[in-house]
Amino acid sequence: MEKNRYQRGLDKMMEYTITDNKEISTHLKISEELGDLAPGLENYIIEFAYGDIYMREGLTNQQRAMITISSLATLGTEPQLELHINTALTAGVKPREIVETVMHLIPYTGFPRVLNALKVIKKVFAQRNVEIKELELQAH
Repeated sequence: MEKNRYQRGLDKMMEYTITDNKEISTHLKISEELGDLAPGLENYIIEFAYGDIYMREGLTNQQRAMITISSLATLGTEPQLELHINTALTAGVKPREIVETVMHLIPYTGFPRVLNALKVIKKVFAQRNVEIKELELQAH
């Protein structure tokens, strides 16, 4: 039996969602926080974003996560960026890849947006117990 659109989307979303740390921003919390104000929002996120867009072939979960981080950092949407840095880590993107993805945006997005994004990354890394010294970042 073929899964319905909602279930396909929910299954895909859970590939990006950590549930054992209640401090971490997740898509599940969006429904809890805004569901009464915006009924149906959960369905749009799960069915459309994850059930339709994230289920397309051609990109890995990790590639999708890095593209999303780039877009959100460029837009300056820090709350959503925080959520998607978490989803990237859960999907297996390495911390250094996340930092380098944002650093790569400097010539395209500018220092202010990159600096804001790096602060969000630092916050998420602290929540997820990612040691910054483990990144072995080197200035060039």
